[in-house]
Amino acid sequence: MAIPLPNVQQAPSDGAPPEQAWLQLVQARVETALGLLFELPDEASLDPRWSRAVDQSRDYALRPAKRLRPALVLAGHGLARGSTAVPPGLWGFAAGLELLHTFLLIHDDVADQAELRRGGPALHRMLAPGRPGEDLAIVVGDHLFARSLEAMLESGLPGVARVVQYYLGVCRHTAAGQYLDLDLSRMPLSEVTLFQTLRVAHLKTARYGFSAPLVCGAMLGGADETLKKGLEQVGRSVGLAYQLRDDLIGLFGDASVAGKACDGDFTQGKRTFPLMAAYVRATPSGREELERLWALPVEQKDAEALARARALVESFGGRVACERAVERASRSARRGLQALPNSHGMRDLLDALIARLARRAS
Repeated sequence: MAIPLPNVQQAPSDGAPPEQAWLQLVQARVETALGLLFELPDEASLDPRWSRAVDQSRDYALRPAKRLRPALVLAGHGLARGSTAVPPGLWGFAAGLELLHTFLLIHDDVADQAELRRGGPALHRMLAPGRPGEDLAIVVGDHLFARSLEAMLESGLPGVARVVQYYLGVCRHTAAGQYLDLDLSRMPLSEVTLFQTLRVAHLKTARYGFSAPLVCGAMLGGADETLKKGLEQVGRSVGLAYQLRDDLIGLFGDASVAGKACDGDFTQGKRTFPLMAAYVRATPSGREELERLWALPVEQKDAEALARARALVESFGGRVACERAVERASRSARRGLQALPNSHGMRDLLDALIARLARRAS
């Protein structure tokens, strides 16, 4: 039996904006379904140490989070069906997709040597100190990847195998984006272009994190090609805005608000949009100093070096250029929404959600 979500055009009684109330409901339902994915009777007697690792990964996966990708799946489905009713299997599919995102975060944190994620230790820091924790986290991530595919296929929704195949193709492109992101950090700034940073943002974040969930939901709802293409374009724009905002948080953010370190992009030498926008605008001496700072060994990238890096990117216009790019991408997404149907206020909800994401600090 389909379970209806509240009509998003109705103002919630507690005064919260409709998109916030809707997102909170989705979060609660998805987190319930996500927790159930860790109930694995066939693994219960494998080994107490493995059981402990599964419990730790469950705690990690259930930390408070936006759950944007499941919400976009539901939005795409609602737009395709013209209804807010949610088939029970869709919650399981959305939870599986969120678990796949968790797997990617785990591997991403190992590659970036990250210490924090969602306000707590990164999983590799939870499992064991140093390199052993990283090795263990990679294996746990592989386990969650397999479980996520099981969950999506077990949803029993019509056409789900075709949808999973589509999403896995997107994940291959995500791997390419992650590879380029890491590989570019070994190159001199003079050899990196703004176009390359935008391509990484599209491959690593926009397509897999925003376009694909919307399209997956729409496919499961029986959408036609016009709606799927429209959602793909909206997702591309909002995903770009999201990643560029993440670039700003990764250099200028507040770790106590973001729930993760806000010096990681500098420490790991990431070639992000605000840095490259500053570099192309910098004086020759400014470029030399940016090259020198980003090439410093990790142990020398202390608070003083970070402060100087931030000051240079700010003074050469990198921060302002990135803010403007976020605004442009957000406007593009919101314009694209106007061609979509607005059954039960779903288009309006997405519009408000995009505006909220463009201003986020975490």
